[in-house]
Amino acid sequence: MTVTVSAGLSDLRSFLHGLPGVDKVGVEARAAALATRSIKTSAKAEAIDLAIRMVDLTTLEGADTPGKVRALCAKARRPDPADPSCPPVAAICVYPAMVRVAAAALAGSGVHLASVATAFPSGQAPLEVKLADTRDAVAAGADEIDMVISRGAFLAGDYTKVFDEIVAVKEACGGAHLKVILETGELGTYDNIRRASWLAMLAGADFIKTSTGKVAVNATLPITLVMLEAVRDFRERHGRIIGVKPAGGIKTTKDAIKYLVLINETVGDDWLSPDRFRFGASSLLNDLLMQRTKLTTGHYAGPDYFTLD
Repeated sequence: MTVTVSAGLSDLRSFLHGLPGVDKVGVEARAAALATRSIKTSAKAEAIDLAIRMVDLTTLEGADTPGKVRALCAKARRPDPADPSCPPVAAICVYPAMVRVAAAALAGSGVHLASVATAFPSGQAPLEVKLADTRDAVAAGADEIDMVISRGAFLAGDYTKVFDEIVAVKEACGGAHLKVILETGELGTYDNIRRASWLAMLAGADFIKTSTGKVAVNATLPITLVMLEAVRDFRERHGRIIGVKPAGGIKTTKDAIKYLVLINETVGDDWLSPDRFRFGASSLLNDLLMQRTKLTTGHYAGPDYFTLD
């Protein structure tokens, strides 16, 4: 089935509700089993560098200042100032008001600039406001937009409204990539997470993202497994690779490696790239850097060696 912008509610509903149901017990058991996998020291070093390159270094606080954003951009470009072999992160993620500051600080670095447009984190704003928010962020220098879906509309069964909003925001992005935040912790069931994943991909998302990081339940391994299975099945049907971004609550190197194992065992090498997988995180990078220092020098850096984000 090919869903278009003009698709009727009944067509979209029948497709989404015709997707196979998620085996809750099976998904949670598989995620738990994969989380026990260990990797050897040489592979761990490669995994840490890959995870660093996958980080969307994020600051999304009401107290954000231009100085904080500039400092974060400097860290994104050179995570470990004492070690030039340490790779840069994938992107900086900021509110639209801070995009111009970040764009100037990142110029020439190759680090992407993401902005959480569309009335983040609630998504409770008229479409015209969301589109203006998106256009302003792109005009200011964002090359990635992280939008939030209207969870109220989705949970009310108004799939066409959610679909059409994603299509409209995708158009407003121009050449910028679109990451669609499902806010999985508010969707209630794995079946809803699978439906929302497919809806976002059919509407043109370049990435599907778990969470805003602003709710009680954010990224988990089972939720990410459901989303990875959805992008795998979407590629089989449509031939297009969609990225996945878990966000919120991923804090340690051990956590990051669990996700890398999950990717490898579920969708394979094609997604083991910053172009296809990202971590939405603020504190994760410091732990990755500490573990990297331990592997290269034999001892941990002091707790105040790396900047606090």
